[in-house]
Amino acid sequence: MTQSVYLVVLLLCFGLIHPFVTGIFMDKLASQKLCADDDCVYTISLARAEEDYNAPDCRFINIKKGQLIYVYSKLVKEKDSGEFWAGSVYGEQYEDHMGTVGYFPSGLVSEQHVYQEANKTVPTT
Repeated sequence: MTQSVYLVVLLLCFGLIHPFVTGIFMDKLASQKLCADDDCVYTISLARAEEDYNAPDCRFINIKKGQLIYVYSKLVKEKDSGEFWAGSVYGEQYEDHMGTVGYFPSGLVSEQHVYQEANKTVPTT
């Protein structure tokens, strides 16, 4: 009897700890991205948000209509996926968000100025 109780307790503990040990993995948005350089650190363009966007998880950034965004990379669209760019917000009024890089839907912004062509294809991690 005591062996079966220990076994049940052990299985319950493993079941409760398992999610913490394995972590939470999110699906990749794309396998490749377009950048201006091999490390995707140079700005490709400056875009203006045409609509508000609330980030669904930590990979994305919140953007507000009218906000300027530095674009660093553009994900290569794959079957059944949306088209996303990676960037960070720009401007003094968004000072607390400056430097935070994340994805946002490319259809919600318009490019205002292209600094350099995104002609390097880089694998995503």
